[in-house]
Amino acid sequence: MIINYSILLISIVTTMQTTTIFDFNKTIKTNDWNVVDDVVMGGKSSGTFYVNKEGNGVFEGRVSLENNGGFSSLRYRFNKITTKQYAKIVLRIKGDGKAYQFRIKNKSSNYYSYIAYFDTTKNWETIELNLSDMYPTFRGQKVNMPNYDNESIEEIAFLIGNKMAEDFKLEIDSIVLK
Repeated sequence: MIINYSILLISIVTTMQTTTIFDFNKTIKTNDWNVVDDVVMGGKSSGTFYVNKEGNGVFEGRVSLENNGGFSSLRYRFNKITTKQYAKIVLRIKGDGKAYQFRIKNKSSNYYSYIAYFDTTKNWETIELNLSDMYPTFRGQKVNMPNYDNESIEEIAFLIGNKMAEDFKLEIDSIVLK
């Protein structure tokens, strides 16, 4: 049996390739991260974002159902990243036991986002989300379009909106394409 080691090596390197979207640390600038709460629609939720003394991004606050509210989100826009060679988003996070959405936009100007839900524990964990499973939504309603097409992204977001008034806290270490 003849083994082509160059093809084997290329396969291994390709499957191990990653691109970091954001890696938090104590000195990182977070000016491009923005909290968007339901106050844009009259709600009363309040989220905040900061980097803690350990160097992790912290998205925390309170979701309120008053005035038809019910969500808080944290968004990050950046120059286009090609995603053709990747299959997953990998989140290194520490949650609070609540459910969150991870959202991407292939164009920041799109009215819809592609979303995936994930549950958290109160421990540090690595969560892998398949890009191809992310489906388009707008204002909580599924859009009649195909799932994410694996071309590029220009915006990511975390959102909490579990149809209940609740405090929340999500610590973020890194976000990587794999």
